[in-house]
Amino acid sequence: MIAIIKYNAGNTQSVAFALDRLGIHYKITDNTEEILSAEKVIFPGVGEASTAMKYLQDKNLDQLLPQLKQPVLGICLGMQLMCRFSEENSTKCLDIFDLTVKRFEATQTAKVPHTGWNNLTQTKGWLGPQFENTFVYFVHSYYVPVNPYTVAQTDYIVPFSAAMEKDNFFAAQFHPEKSAEVGEMVIKQFLKIKK
Repeated sequence: MIAIIKYNAGNTQSVAFALDRLGIHYKITDNTEEILSAEKVIFPGVGEASTAMKYLQDKNLDQLLPQLKQPVLGICLGMQLMCRFSEENSTKCLDIFDLTVKRFEATQTAKVPHTGWNNLTQTKGWLGPQFENTFVYFVHSYYVPVNPYTVAQTDYIVPFSAAMEKDNFFAAQFHPEKSAEVGEMVIKQFLKIKK
């Protein structure tokens, strides 16, 4: 069983639909026992960092998530909340990755948020080289700079981490559940991980 973390951030349903299409059994839950007993955990997210963290704290999920031993996939805001701190409303996050989430600075040619299809480069780790120069879907105003945990990059205003990996924690800034066939391959790649 795959646990999809239930909290007050959007796109849990989009992730559920993506797993439905793959015929994968899942449960949308904020229950500690169900999360602990899940084979894998998906931590989705669309929303604002501080209110999302408040919900996690209210349910003690801020204590639980960093302690998980099974493979965990953070998506978009989920990936950002796995970091130590977000510039979005000066939010202390889960500190799985000792990193700061930064806000894009808009330019004359590049708007914020970064919305739409962009390519992955320098793919390695859990994604692997087969995703080099594939296109995936992004919607975000904040980003994680390239760092030692980066396993895929995308360039928008600055190069940033499109995916990361540390121990049993995996993360994607893009939305696999909205990235058509490539996104389906990304979800399958995560589901194949044995840890």
